[in-house]
Amino acid sequence: MKRFFSNSALVPCLVLIVALSACKRSGPNGKSSAVAGASPPRMVSLSSDVVRISSSAVQIPGNGSADAVLNLSISPGFHVNANPATFSYLIPTQLTTGKAEGIAVGPPVYPAAEKKKFQFAEQPLAVYQGEIPIRLNLRAETNAAAGLHSLPVNVRVQACDEEQCFPPATINTTVSVTVK
Repeated sequence: MKRFFSNSALVPCLVLIVALSACKRSGPNGKSSAVAGASPPRMVSLSSDVVRISSSAVQIPGNGSADAVLNLSISPGFHVNANPATFSYLIPTQLTTGKAEGIAVGPPVYPAAEKKKFQFAEQPLAVYQGEIPIRLNLRAETNAAAGLHSLPVNVRVQACDEEQCFPPATINTTVSVTVK
């Protein structure tokens, strides 16, 4: 039998094969994955791992009012319970605010829920998915100082996927409010 490789050539070839097999290919989104186009499994331990909150700055005329909009961004494949939740034992999405001197805050206005059927429930549940706006009416009180105010906001959510729910989390943020 004739040899194709000498022992001295075999070692570098094996090293190259091992090195190449450890490399990952890039998928269409530029992220590395074991298979092109597949995304790595997402590790979720808390609801805050899949829900983000953002808001825009708000300007209120002296003695006037304006709406603040807080946007919940829920990762694809996940949902949170609506407010109100379908059953009393479910944890609804709930927005609360702290105090900002001279700023009165109205109750949150939650969007209409989407009814969705899941394997684990006998009837459809009221949920939010994707991008969800929650509105807050803010009013500058007569004693409100002109200038920038910071309104603390907390949003409690419980995120679920098609099979399970994750421990609830309270996500904290602030809304920048300028009184003119």
